[in-house]
Amino acid sequence: MAELSRRDFMKAAVYFIGGLVGVSVGLPSIAYLIDPALDGATKEAWIPIGKLADMTEINRPYPFSFTRVQVNGWERTATSHGGFVIRKSEDPNDLLIINSRCTHLACTVNWVEDERVFACPCHDASFDAQGAVLDGPPPRPLDRYAEFRVSEAGVLEIFYKEG
Repeated sequence: MAELSRRDFMKAAVYFIGGLVGVSVGLPSIAYLIDPALDGATKEAWIPIGKLADMTEINRPYPFSFTRVQVNGWERTATSHGGFVIRKSEDPNDLLIINSRCTHLACTVNWVEDERVFACPCHDASFDAQGAVLDGPPPRPLDRYAEFRVSEAGVLEIFYKEG
């Protein structure tokens, strides 16, 4: 076994301690810098859309809207969403909740009471009261919010999933 000179020992000790200091400062710094990019906002949530007691008429669309804020790294974006709640009966679980984005190019559809249709202003598409395509270029019916619940306070909430 070779003898370790004092000079070689000091070099090794300085390298070792310098490495420990570098790792102890460097790893937290790197974690701090990349954490916002890794910590994406939750893509799912229960969103309150209104009091069920205010939606009394059967087969009448009640509009609602909400905004989702997403943080992607240091970038913050807000997206507006909306839809219509249609009571099919007095049963609080007998609801049809439709997304108001047209399935063609995501324009916002509007309820036209005289014709009893959802009309898309972008390409003259129309949907019936159930969201099925009546006319125009949309490839499929309006999307639905299938999961919903009524809170103890009587507030209707939908389960929102990104995408």
